[in-house]
Amino acid sequence: MMDKAVLEQLISDSIPDSDVCAVDLQGTADHFEVTVVSPGFEGRSLVQRHRMIYEAIGEAMRGPIHAMTIKALTPDQFQGDMVEPTGDGDRRD
Repeated sequence: MMDKAVLEQLISDSIPDSDVCAVDLQGTADHFEVTVVSPGFEGRSLVQRHRMIYEAIGEAMRGPIHAMTIKALTPDQFQGDMVEPTGDGDRRD
């Protein structure tokens, strides 16, 4: 099992200027959804961003963490992701 605060700290320590939020999806401390927002992702592919996160977590993916969904966003992408869709094809700020 992995404490979500420890998971968040591992990532934030490894990726400077990042904001990290981990959610325990099943309450079992081994299935997580992680959202990481960092200016360090600018110019990097999605694969490169995920590799940065997996490197930060290290051995935990081979042990206490069974599954993890990753959202790796730049600050601009995060702001765009937070805009609510209206359901009619338009976006509302």
